[in-house]
Amino acid sequence: MPGWVAFDALKRTVSLEAVLRHYRVPGLRRHRDQLQGRCPIHRGTRQDSFRVSLTKNVFHCFGCQAGGDVLAFVAAMEKCAIRQAALHLQRWFTTEPWLANPVLRIKRKEELVRKEERCNPPLRFALTGVDHGHGYLAGRGVDRATAAAFGVGFYGRPGLMSGRIVIPIHNARGEIVAYAGRALEGGLPKYKLPVGFRKDYELFNLHRASATGSRAVIVVEGYFDCLRVYQAQMPWVVALMGSSLSAQQEQAMLAGFERVILLLDGDAVGRAASQAIAARLARRCSLDVVQVPDGAQPDQLSSPVLQQLLNHR
Repeated sequence: MPGWVAFDALKRTVSLEAVLRHYRVPGLRRHRDQLQGRCPIHRGTRQDSFRVSLTKNVFHCFGCQAGGDVLAFVAAMEKCAIRQAALHLQRWFTTEPWLANPVLRIKRKEELVRKEERCNPPLRFALTGVDHGHGYLAGRGVDRATAAAFGVGFYGRPGLMSGRIVIPIHNARGEIVAYAGRALEGGLPKYKLPVGFRKDYELFNLHRASATGSRAVIVVEGYFDCLRVYQAQMPWVVALMGSSLSAQQEQAMLAGFERVILLLDGDAVGRAASQAIAARLARRCSLDVVQVPDGAQPDQLSSPVLQQLLNHR
């Protein structure tokens, strides 16, 4: 199983203090359970902008707003993905014997999978300095008020999502569990998500839709479909972040709503997904399937058109 890494084990066993020594970061001062100094990521001038909690094994910079665990730190330093950061750590440090033994590694992976909680853990940081009025959003028909309500906008500071439109993803309790990063100007990948994040565990915007008290929920495929329907004064909308409905998404949706209105894309994939999801849900709830115009997506439709399609449902 070449290239496999155990992210949780690395976060538990590799300390940020050891990683800082590996990078030979100079001038850090110890104060109780913290290290303080200049940020080695953006190399700022402030002597106290960079803080490391030795007990929690996390860091934060008040200058560039980078923060997170040991994997996030290496990813920021190396300008790489979390998986590559984990591979670096695994190569630099001998953390547990099973990491170097293929037989033990496979056995340990199986144990971790069995123990894995079926949830995405909440993030211990939030991105700041997000521009909700960026021109890309206006070009997609998303106004500033909607972008601000969702926390969506351009992120220009250092980090894994730098230079992208960031989209906070919350769990059902309203905790941020990930950021999706939308590339600009044809950049690749089109959407960037953190390694290990499970889209099938979440419904985008579920916490806001549930708070409306509506018994009906509108289901769309993508983030921007959701933003545009919300903006059309129908905030009881969630996005699958794809074209399939997982068992966990289904359970979360039917726990809070009695009626489901499918508003998937008007292409072959969207039509097929609508049929498959409708067949699954038909006996479990009240159901409507809205036909989006051929070849169109909900985020390409104006608010009056969306209202016309949905208000009589």
